[in-house]
Amino acid sequence: MSAQPSEITPRYANYALGLLLGVYIFNFIDRQILSILMENIKNEIQLSDTELGFLGGIAFALFYTFAGIPIARWADRGSRRNIIAISVLIWSLFTAFTGAARNFWMILAARIGVGVGEAGCSPPAHSLISDFFPPERRGRALSIYALGIPIGGSLGTLVGAWVGDLFGWRMAFVAVGLPGIILALIVRMTLREPARGESEAAGPVEAEPGSLSEVLRFMSTLRSFWHLSFAGALHAFVGYGAAYFVPSFFARIHEMGLAERGTWLSLVGLVAVVGTYLGGWLGDRLAPIDVRWYLWVPAIATLAGVPIALGYYLSPNPYVALLLFGIPAGIAGPMYLGPTFALTQTLVRPEMRALASAILLFVMNLIGLGIGPWFVGFMSDSLAPRFGVESLRWALLGIVTIGNLWATFHYLAAARTLRDDLLLKDRLN
Repeated sequence: MSAQPSEITPRYANYALGLLLGVYIFNFIDRQILSILMENIKNEIQLSDTELGFLGGIAFALFYTFAGIPIARWADRGSRRNIIAISVLIWSLFTAFTGAARNFWMILAARIGVGVGEAGCSPPAHSLISDFFPPERRGRALSIYALGIPIGGSLGTLVGAWVGDLFGWRMAFVAVGLPGIILALIVRMTLREPARGESEAAGPVEAEPGSLSEVLRFMSTLRSFWHLSFAGALHAFVGYGAAYFVPSFFARIHEMGLAERGTWLSLVGLVAVVGTYLGGWLGDRLAPIDVRWYLWVPAIATLAGVPIALGYYLSPNPYVALLLFGIPAGIAGPMYLGPTFALTQTLVRPEMRALASAILLFVMNLIGLGIGPWFVGFMSDSLAPRFGVESLRWALLGIVTIGNLWATFHYLAAARTLRDDLLLKDRLN
């Protein structure tokens, strides 16, 4: 595959980052819309919380994670642009197909299709961004890309709520799915390929990525990477599990209607834009002092999430709960994203970057996205005989508290070996 390093100017790099942010926004619109429409789907198709959690978690994540590895191998060898364009097209079509689903199994098939499509988004995007931007700007660049999570999640919540309220939940899936076809064409026609390693001080590399077993052997020696992966997985377990059921929490516990809760949650969700960017900015700012700040920043933010969660899940006032959920939680919660993505790309050689990202996302999403929503639903159903409608409140509170404390431990453990692992990579280059 031929790269075009001579055409990659700083201005174009910023355009490419903006385009990839747009792709990631659509990624999360199509991923998040299911959660705001859950109560409508549950009532029409008669599903349990466990089944809803399975659709939002395991059904999506299992295929998302396992498809991500071979797609990442393709991305380390082939055209990352083409992979992203094809992926956008696939997940958009399956999102629109969800609107035609008549039972649990049809929704399951649609979620599998969305999961396979979205598996081709972040690994090649992370690799491209790392070639567009040098290491000292990589945390901020990847944080900007990660803004797709709060922006896409908020837009998916808002559009799903209002279109679902006015025209039904089926039309909401069609409305957010079909525009992705146009986006896929824009990616294919305007996104360029930088040379691998273009942004490194040593310049582009021509090395082959090596076999999967060779890459895995190299990564198995990076103890900080595996602690970082499990910390991110536990953070995602909390984040996806909570985000998937928070709309139902405000519907059941605080009796908010679809349009009202969708509007409020989309607005407070945008606060996460600040936290997402702040994590990468702080990491880049403090790393020259000590590179371990890439781990200490998310550790501090994750630990801060525990008392915040106690406040918004236990508050009897829905607007106080929304305020706490939106501002302190919205800032602290996503601060791990930029440092986690940037450090993963820095720990490995340029020809391994897409696969390293896929392995990170494999661990994070199989545990976080795959088990998180299902486990919250399972706990809610299990606690229902004792707590009734309040079961969802206690399921969410318990999982957020335990998950954040556990994740903090792994961030701190990763910091202990990070500098040695970076030296190992440099020796092998």
